Order: sequence, then C-alpha cells, then structure tokens
Amino acid sequence: MSGHSKWAQIRRSKGVNDARRGQLFTRLGREIVVAVREGGGGDTNMNFRLRMAVQRARDANMPLDNIERTIKRATGGAEDMNLEEITYEGYGPGGTAILVQTLTENRNRTVAEVRNAFHKNVGNMGESGCVDWLFENRGILEVALDDHDPDEMSIELMDLGADDVEPYSEGDESLTVYSDAAEVEQFHKLLEERGYKVMKSESNLVAKTRVEIADEKTAHQAIRLIEKLEDLDDVQNVYTNADIPDEFAASFS
Repeated sequence: MSGHSKWAQIRRSKGVNDARRGQLFTRLGREIVVAVREGGGGDTNMNFRLRMAVQRARDANMPLDNIERTIKRATGGAEDMNLEEITYEGYGPGGTAILVQTLTENRNRTVAEVRNAFHKNVGNMGESGCVDWLFENRGILEVALDDHDPDEMSIELMDLGADDVEPYSEGDESLTVYSDAAEVEQFHKLLEERGYKVMKSESNLVAKTRVEIADEKTAHQAIRLIEKLEDLDDVQNVYTNADIPDEFAASFS
C-alpha cells in the first residue's frame, strides 16, 4: 500500500470544512435515506449501513435533529425514496482510473453533468465495468496513535487481525488500518476492547493498485478533475487509483 498523501488528508478535511454546508448536509441526508431503504430500516442497532451513514453525518457536525428527521422521513417511505444509486466510470490524467458514485432522482441530468466534468478536465468517461475491477470494498479504520510507538502499534494491530496498516508519516496523529469489509464493525469493537481509540470506521472502496503520477502538471489536472466531480450535487463519492506525490499535492491551488 502507498503511504499517506497530503492530498488524501486535504480531501478528507475538505468535505467537512470547505464544502458548502447546505450541499454537504443534503449529500449526507441522501446517504441516510438510501441506507434506511437498502440496509434494513431505521434502527441503527440493526442496520450497519445506516449506522455508518449516521457516523459520517456526525463527523461532519450535522445536527442530531436533522439526522433523526431524515431517518423518520425515510422510514415513512415517501420523500426522497425515488433516489437511484448509479456508478459511473472513466479515466483521468496520466491513465488513472476513476469511479463516481451518485444518488439521483434524474439520471439524465446526472450523466450529462458527470460526462461534462470528465470532458472539460482532461478525462474520458468510459463504459460500465471499464475500471471497477481495479477497486475492492474494504474496511477502513482511523486509530489514534496517542502515546503508542507507530511501528509497535502497527505490529500489534496486524496481530489483532488487521489486513494492512498504512505506513506512518511524520506528524500523523492516527494510523489507517484496513480490514475485511464485512468485519469492520467487529474489528472496531475489538480494538476498543483492547484500549485503542477508533476515530473513524467505515466500509469503502480502495484501489487494488495505484498509478503514480510523475509530473506536477498531470498531478494538478488529476486533482482538479476529482474536485470538479466531487462538487456536483448528485455525486456522493469519487474514488481513484491516482497516487499523488506529497509535493505536487502541496503545490496545488
């Protein structure tokens, strides 16, 4: 696995800090609605997908009242229940692969906006199945370092059942840990029982292999394409196998 990148860290914080709050809450609300519909109801104790969606909303400081109203609305079976989950695939600068997950009530509008973002930002939208085989669903946990030695902690986490641990970079406050996607909740509980502080856990797509971008211009083009896609109202998540060197991410503006 590649080490941490400043770009990845910037993107994780961008969703909460820089995005328009109303747009972000709408996106999170849609995720909750679909989690209720597809995951088995409005009880977070029984619906793991909903529990993860609520956790993401709480991490983004979405008010609890908003979350509860959204769950009640979704369990009522009326508003927002015509949302479709559609994934688009394509290629970005430097031959990188891109997956775009959307939630929409108007697929014609969404596909036009996604295609336009690819076209205007040095990318190409592809056919269904062209790049999805490059990604796999995995459990991802952020575990606080606290006073632990990073190397020793990595070994301990692997001994407890982690599939992989991202290498430590100077200044990191946590380690990124990977597990089986189906066992992320159980692994979360195990780590907490062993005294670790789990800051975040979720099941998400991860690139099986990465494509390192070797020049600054291409790196900036790739970042710009990802951000343009993320800014679309119907887009929930964007995944890429682009490996952006820290210095190129830091120089992007």
